Amino acid sequence: MRAMEQVRGCAGAAVTASAYLVSLISGRRRPRPCMVNPDFGLTGPRLIRRMPRMSSVPLTMAGPPAVPVPPEPPSARRLAAIVGVLSLAVFMSSLDLFIVNLAFPYIGRQYAGTSLGDLSWVLNGYTIVFAAVLVPAGRWADRVGRRRLFMAGLAAFSLGSLLCGVAPGVAALIAARVIQAAGAGLMVPASLSLLLASVPAAGRARAIGTWSALGALGAALGPVIGGSLVQISWRWVFWINLPVGLAAVLLAARVVPESKDSSARGRPDLIGAALLAAAVGLLALALVKAPAWGWASADFGGLLVASLACGAVMVARSRRHHSPVIELGLLRSRTFSGTFAASILYYAGFGAFVLNSVEFLTGEWHYSAVRAGLAIGPGPLMVLPFARLVAPRLATRLGGAGRVAAIGCVVNTAAMALWLSRMQAHPAYLTHLLPAQLLGGAGVGLTIPSLLAAGSASLPPDRFGTGSGILNMARQVGTVLGVAGLVAILAHLDRSDPIATYRHGVVLIIAFFAGAGAVAASLLTARMARPGVDAPAVGEPAVEAPASAVAAAVTVALPVPGADR
Repeated sequence: MRAMEQVRGCAGAAVTASAYLVSLISGRRRPRPCMVNPDFGLTGPRLIRRMPRMSSVPLTMAGPPAVPVPPEPPSARRLAAIVGVLSLAVFMSSLDLFIVNLAFPYIGRQYAGTSLGDLSWVLNGYTIVFAAVLVPAGRWADRVGRRRLFMAGLAAFSLGSLLCGVAPGVAALIAARVIQAAGAGLMVPASLSLLLASVPAAGRARAIGTWSALGALGAALGPVIGGSLVQISWRWVFWINLPVGLAAVLLAARVVPESKDSSARGRPDLIGAALLAAAVGLLALALVKAPAWGWASADFGGLLVASLACGAVMVARSRRHHSPVIELGLLRSRTFSGTFAASILYYAGFGAFVLNSVEFLTGEWHYSAVRAGLAIGPGPLMVLPFARLVAPRLATRLGGAGRVAAIGCVVNTAAMALWLSRMQAHPAYLTHLLPAQLLGGAGVGLTIPSLLAAGSASLPPDRFGTGSGILNMARQVGTVLGVAGLVAILAHLDRSDPIATYRHGVVLIIAFFAGAGAVAASLLTARMARPGVDAPAVGEPAVEAPASAVAAAVTVALPVPGADR
């Protein structure tokens, strides 16, 4: 009798172990263990209750369990919901760029007595933190779960938006913007990784195209929506994110599947990210304060030295860290390093251009927020058709995306030169500003996807995701430097001749665009084809965008390692 009980106990344990093994192989939920009595083995009633959970998997004594059928792909309705939820991230980040820029003058009026330099941290604080979080967040998402980080980013972005809307002063507003930026830095890279991991290969191009198109829509609608909201209160440009963010969190929890990269090892370099933020922030602070302190002052020199020191320590950490903020080996490529430098210069010009346009329209031409938004709107509308239709054909005809990027920089330079020659105190939008806006939008559409395509062509396939993250970071760094440089000019606006001050700002923008064009022409004009590298074509939708600018909508397709798993 005792022997029979032991045999029954061993058989029950074997069944339990087999069920556990089957659950691991098939990916089903782990079954609860059967109850085993140390004296009597497996209890009969518990075994009877557990067996139906295993009935769909044939178990025989002759051999191992049958191989389970792979899970079916998501239905069309579920895929549409997944793409829609993930696309909200890039829509919100693209929208945020223009609506906050349009609210900038109104925030200044709310907090009277705040200098333009101090107020600029509402913009730069966000961009610096976004740049610092972007690369480590992508690696962190692969490690801990992309949906988990996506939802955490959405929640942080929404919380930051709420705090921005109720901020009692500039310091509180800047702190809330930092929280908002950290959330954006988490959700944007995770959204693309989730998209690629969730959508079958056959529908991936269309899904990413939808993701990119919604980014373009956010950029195009940003000026109009921002202008309308500011008429109520500038606080609404932040509160508008709350219903969108809450809906996205709830839908993501319901429809988006979790995914991880099982090969991801080690933690990202968070200290290196903090050092990067400190280096860029100290440099921006030095530029903003230099006109008041003096370019030869000890304060300016001290900030500059501190910025260089932080940057040097970050580079030193990147040499030995297993997951650095910047993989320095990628910069050894002439093409990639050229794209990195050109991106910093180009986005410095782009960031300065957006802010200068808003300040000029509202401050000099006395446009309302709605009218200023409508005046800026035609430029973003030109981006997508030139990025998706014109740039690919030019790249094919000219033999390289780098050549198209150089042409795009020339077009942007010409647009700013046209605006410089026609800028006047009396409003003349249709004949003076609109042509420059349209020409500038065409230049953006030619330049942004071409820069990323040129940079990606020099990367090995297993570094496409990392390289695109570094180029994204270059965009944010460039935006910070451009805004800081423009603020240094506008902070000393000559009230007797304000047009002269705004013209100095346009000259700075021209210098940035021309510098980006010179770098692109000298380093990126060789033919991009390389043996063994399947570089993406210009105009394909992006996998790494964050964005926080128009560029988020029109980047190229860069494969993410592990996306096909």
